[in-house]
Amino acid sequence: MANAQRNKKYRVGAQCPLEGKIERSRMYALLFVIFVAVTIIIVRAYFLQVGSYAYYHALAENQHAFFRKLTPRRGEIFLKDRDAFYPAAVNKETAMAYAVPKEIEDASFASEKLATLLDLNQEELQGKLSKKDDMYEVLKHRLSEYEVAEVKKNKIKGVYLASADFRYYPSGELASHILGFVGWKDNEFGGRYGSELFFETELKGVTGKLSQNKDASGRWITTRDRDVVYAKNGDSLVLTIDHIVQYKTEKILAAAIERYQAQRGTIIVLESATGKIISMANYPTFDPNEYAKVENMEAFRNLAVSDPYECGSVFKSFTMAAAIDAGKISPDTTYVDTGAVLEAGYTIKNSDLKSNGKQTMTQVLEKSLNTGVIFAERQMGNQVFNEYIKKFGFGEMTGADIFAEVPGNISNLSNYKKNIEFLTASYGQGITVTPLQLVSAYNAIANNGILLRPQIVDKIIHDDGSISEVSLGEVRRVISQQASYDVAQMLRSVVVNGHGKRAGVPGYAVGGKTGTAQVVFDGKYTEGKSIGSFAGFAPIDNPKFTMLVRLDDPKTVEWAESSAAPTFGELMKFLLEYYHVEPTEEYTQKELDEFNKTHTLGSSLIKEEVNLNIEIDKEDERKTKKN
Repeated sequence: MANAQRNKKYRVGAQCPLEGKIERSRMYALLFVIFVAVTIIIVRAYFLQVGSYAYYHALAENQHAFFRKLTPRRGEIFLKDRDAFYPAAVNKETAMAYAVPKEIEDASFASEKLATLLDLNQEELQGKLSKKDDMYEVLKHRLSEYEVAEVKKNKIKGVYLASADFRYYPSGELASHILGFVGWKDNEFGGRYGSELFFETELKGVTGKLSQNKDASGRWITTRDRDVVYAKNGDSLVLTIDHIVQYKTEKILAAAIERYQAQRGTIIVLESATGKIISMANYPTFDPNEYAKVENMEAFRNLAVSDPYECGSVFKSFTMAAAIDAGKISPDTTYVDTGAVLEAGYTIKNSDLKSNGKQTMTQVLEKSLNTGVIFAERQMGNQVFNEYIKKFGFGEMTGADIFAEVPGNISNLSNYKKNIEFLTASYGQGITVTPLQLVSAYNAIANNGILLRPQIVDKIIHDDGSISEVSLGEVRRVISQQASYDVAQMLRSVVVNGHGKRAGVPGYAVGGKTGTAQVVFDGKYTEGKSIGSFAGFAPIDNPKFTMLVRLDDPKTVEWAESSAAPTFGELMKFLLEYYHVEPTEEYTQKELDEFNKTHTLGSSLIKEEVNLNIEIDKEDERKTKKN
């Protein structure tokens, strides 16, 4: 009976009181754990959103300032200005727009709005703004005043304005092929051409580093200290280029291009004793501030170092120098000019198509006789001639720190049995050289027979303010001092008695050589086209400046003596006067009047009394207002 009552009270399958108590305990424990977890989450959320709001808001607003400390300031580039430095490539402050994606409430709306305001691609913008874990995304550099005003007016949450540097070239086209420009490529900002690219490592500096721990999910642990190594700013460069000489060189070159209706041209001026490049001008040219707007890609080409050409008779000076140094001829050695030389089925004639009879080696240069330099080349032989050509630096790069330099081509001289190749090379055809190689080789004659490495950087200004001087680069001795003297006097005779008269400057002993070369196109010489060159130095007994002028396809004159030579004389006169070089010879007023009459390219430029610094500053001001 008792068992039956017990079974009725506790039916089969029902829990006993003890088991119920255990179950309820477990449920309470679970609820407690959940309560604790929720409490922790709420407290954490409160801490993050309320307690640390000021911290994270400040972090968002100071991302740009922080990252600026991790981004090095690019070194600047200066030209020489007597005893001062002239800014040629500088950092200029402008506005930029950036976003903190985690603050963006509606990426689609914001991207659509910003695409209109900043003229950007909406799809790319939305991709940037949708990165919710990202604290910093650059939207656009170099905002206009209008864009800045629009961003401020629209007040899009998570979008900020900040100051940023951009590269600015105060003098526009001045020395553009030397300076180059910077730009964006593959999301990296840096040098893209010229010295900006060649010296990218030195100019860009060293980027800073940020080290910080992450949690198990890969997120940054914001409460931990960060290890920060701030950026090291880039070095600044002082080039050997004199900005006033560069200005005059470019003006005189442009005037020559216009007067002779030439296709293009280049002028290089070296300081004879050091090999420093004090001007290097090319035409056509471009403004590095607006490089993206250049339509003619030819304008970017630095003809001085990247355009080898068959230079013609201007090369004859090296054939003579080699033969004299080898002891095979002297300036007074004679030969009989019959007007032509036969070799391997070819007939090589003088450019004037004349037979001049008995001639000295000096007269060969004065009259630019092909047969005469062939005579000199044959006296020393092909192998010796080739060795001297290489010693003068042809067939290899000069070693100048200039972007896009090429070595030229003298491969035709590799087979000593092919006499015809050596005979044509003796007067500058069949081999190619760059203008920089050519002027450097002439400078070896001017510098007592020693070849110097052309120098483009004068000083390096480090981030800590210290300055490193760039030392003189002597390559090798090419010819003896006596041989260099003999050739210099022969080149002086070319200007006094030969085809180089219009390169002369009243009051100064100038020496040099003309060259009018045929133009090769598609492996063949082109009829009716030529390249005129004049290379030389002054004063002849103590050279201060060595110069090369090259004019491509001048249409109003045929020979270099009427185009490149007077252009050379025009600029050389300015150089000698600008640097206050004492006259080496007496001259008459009649000679000076005659010079001014026949040299009209840049006489007004030379006579004008213009403070170039003020002129360029005014142009800078005009461009700033225009922008």
